[in-house]
Amino acid sequence: MRFLRQSLVGVFLTSMTLALLFVASQLVVGAVRDVLTRDSKPPQARERVFAVTLQTAELETVTPYLEAFGEIQSRRRLELRAALGGRVLSLADDFEDGGVVSAGELLVELDPADAQSALDRAHSDLLDAQFEERDAERSLLLAQDELKAAEAQAGLRDRALQRQRDLESRGVGATASVEEAELASTSAHQEVLARRIGLAQAESRVDQATTLLARARITLEAAERDLEDMTIRARFSGTLTGVTLVEGRLVAANEKLAELVDPNALEVAFRVSTAQYVRLLDGNGDLTAAPVTVSLEVTGTDLTATGRISRDSGSAGEGQTGRLIYARLNDAPGFKPGDFVTVSVEEKPLDQVVRLPASVLDAAGTVLVLGQDDRLEVIAVQLVRRQGDEVLLRGPDLEGREVVIGRTPLLGSGVRVRPLRIEADAGADLVELTDARRAELVAKVEASARMTQDVKARVIAQLAAEKVPASLLRRLEERAGG
Repeated sequence: MRFLRQSLVGVFLTSMTLALLFVASQLVVGAVRDVLTRDSKPPQARERVFAVTLQTAELETVTPYLEAFGEIQSRRRLELRAALGGRVLSLADDFEDGGVVSAGELLVELDPADAQSALDRAHSDLLDAQFEERDAERSLLLAQDELKAAEAQAGLRDRALQRQRDLESRGVGATASVEEAELASTSAHQEVLARRIGLAQAESRVDQATTLLARARITLEAAERDLEDMTIRARFSGTLTGVTLVEGRLVAANEKLAELVDPNALEVAFRVSTAQYVRLLDGNGDLTAAPVTVSLEVTGTDLTATGRISRDSGSAGEGQTGRLIYARLNDAPGFKPGDFVTVSVEEKPLDQVVRLPASVLDAAGTVLVLGQDDRLEVIAVQLVRRQGDEVLLRGPDLEGREVVIGRTPLLGSGVRVRPLRIEADAGADLVELTDARRAELVAKVEASARMTQDVKARVIAQLAAEKVPASLLRRLEERAGG
């Protein structure tokens, strides 16, 4: 039995080997037959055709804009400082960071005890000076009367001397009488001189009293100002910032207590390059009052304000380049000093330019246009201005040509393409949503924890429109991670 079983296995393996050899021979024969019957002509190459997006170049007048980043500032700021030192007795209810105050409102009151004492002493000194002035005037009047009396007495002595000399000349009088009259006249004249000296001293006393009175009045005015400086009032209506003061604190002279800012007198300061600055000058080299638009991006919407350029900085600034320009804002609700904003400045209109996406232009200053037989051609253009994702171009052969948008390294002169034509859409910034997409975005807004109810209401109202701004969609997708 063992011999029979082993014989059957050997027969089976031998038959399988023969079958495999037959199959292999058939494969070899088939391969040789295919090689012998194969066509020796090479396959004909097919030209590759690329699909490209085209846009027709049309000449138009474009008002370019200059974009920069700036900072909101207030044109009217006031530092509240203590003119004199003292203890804070009371503060206004709105004297806090962000408090709104009105013009003339009492903000800070310091302890006026020392200032009041100085004012009382100044009043007393003024009374003394006034008394001294009156006493000096009375002394002057008395000195004048005494001088008149001395002059009258000297006149009498002179006439008595003259009579004695007349008598002596007639031989009637005595020499001793004449000498006695001369001595009396001399004494009288000495008395007149003494009275004149007294009058001069009285006049000098009046002058000193006048000066003393003027000094007393100056001291009184200074004391009144010091007493007035113990209270600090708002010079104009505005908002307080940088407040660190509390009641009972001792403040030093000239210490900064807070800063008063006028929120209705805002301006934006932004820096531009020298080349951009030159484009903002007129024919006389003066800075034009070009209109500006300021925007601040917030969740769900943008704060915007308009204004005009008012001036530029007097110097470039240490370690800075370009020019610093200031623009006054007309009405800027929601903006605060210190906000970092985007500034868009309207420049002079440019005539006869073509506005196209920036992807049409290469580094060599050429664009690809559609030629005959749907083949591409290269033409040179002049770059006039870049405007965000767009470029303003000029070229002698550009008008009316179809320009390739989104060119790649595979595209070049002579390449055959399959054109996909689009037209310039003035409402390209608006996107039409499907009902499902609109419902999805509304659900994301309602589920957002970072938006306030007011912002959610504004965003949902924008999404309810037939067309939605593309910028709003981008912000929502970025915040949702989409």
